[in-house]
Parts: sequence; C-alpha cells; structure tokens
Amino acid sequence: MDKVEELERLEKEMKSDPSLPLTESNLVFGEGNPDTKVLFIGEAPGYHEDQQGRPFVGQAGKLLDKLIASVRWKREDIYITNIVKRRPPNNRDPFPEEIAAYAPYLKRQINIIDPKIIATLGRFSMNYFLPEAKISKDRGKAFILKEKIIFPLYHPAAALRSTSVANELAADFAKLPAVARDYDKIIYTAKKNSAGQIPEQEEESGQINLLP
Repeated sequence: MDKVEELERLEKEMKSDPSLPLTESNLVFGEGNPDTKVLFIGEAPGYHEDQQGRPFVGQAGKLLDKLIASVRWKREDIYITNIVKRRPPNNRDPFPEEIAAYAPYLKRQINIIDPKIIATLGRFSMNYFLPEAKISKDRGKAFILKEKIIFPLYHPAAALRSTSVANELAADFAKLPAVARDYDKIIYTAKKNSAGQIPEQEEESGQINLLP
C-alpha cells in the first residue's frame, strides 16, 4: 500500500470514528504531496475550511499561499493539515481534550508522510510538539525531535491582524528553503552535539535549538 492509499484509509477511519469530538463539523483531513519533505500543521479548520473540506482556504490560507510562493514552492508540492481535524464552534481555540482525541490520528498521518520538517503554524500546533516553547521567542528557529526538524511559525491569521507579526512571519518563512536544503547538516550537528546520537525523546521532552 502506498502513501496515498494509507492516507485515504486513515481518513475513512477517522470519518467513521464516533469517539472523535466536533462531529457537527466536516472532517478536514489535509491535502498535498504525501512525499513532501515539509509538512505544515495548523491548529484547526475555520469556517471556509469546514465548508470546503480543505485546510487553509480562507484569508489565512490565501496568505499562506503567498508565503509558499514567496520561497518559490508550490502548494501542491507540500502537505498541509491541522492538529484538530474539525472546526470548533465559532472558531474558538481547540480544547486540550479535543487535541488529545485527534492526536493518535495525527501521529499516524505524520508517520505515513514521514516529512523531514514539520512547520507548525501557531502556538497550539507548536506546543503539541514543544510544550515549553513560546511562539514570540521560538518562532523561526529549528528544533530537533526524533530526527525531524520542528520549525515554529506564527499562524497566518495572526499576521492578518498585525503588520509586525506579518513581517516576522515573512522573514521566518524565508528561512525554510535553507532549513530544507541543510537538513542533513542540521541533523548531523545535533547528533554531534549530543554525543553522537539524538536521544529518543517523547513529544513532551526537550529540544535542541540549532538556528539563531
């Protein structure tokens, strides 16, 4: 079974799972190239995502598209999903129990895609992988977690509300091609700095900051 088939099976499994919360909304599983090196993960779908069944298609999605184009990537070449796969009422923040309910499926989705870089969009996505991180301090930096690079970014919706955040998001996003290009070097440096190996860490444990 190839990645596309595995993802389709996982999506069908999620749709038929009555234990998942927010079932009054449509499932927004994710889309893109399952062979991508870079996986973008937001927090939860909004109104337009719920209506269309696709991630990041509203105003924040249009900004994300511009950012992707700004580094000469194409949306269809990367993969985009969310921590929580259904829209919370009134676009409220996802509750911890909702994040926990969707987490096993997210882990399986990540395992299938097996990206080298996970670019988190917003603090909820970032804190899923890096619980102690602060978005204002740690955005635009590379962290190593089980030989994957976690790269926190502001959520595009936050950039729509603040010119300074928009400028910082654009500057951080511009680093992504170099991070992707230098993945092997970054991982090698991490191994060298940790006595030849990266500790087998759980999502809740430490991280190694490698970029200024």
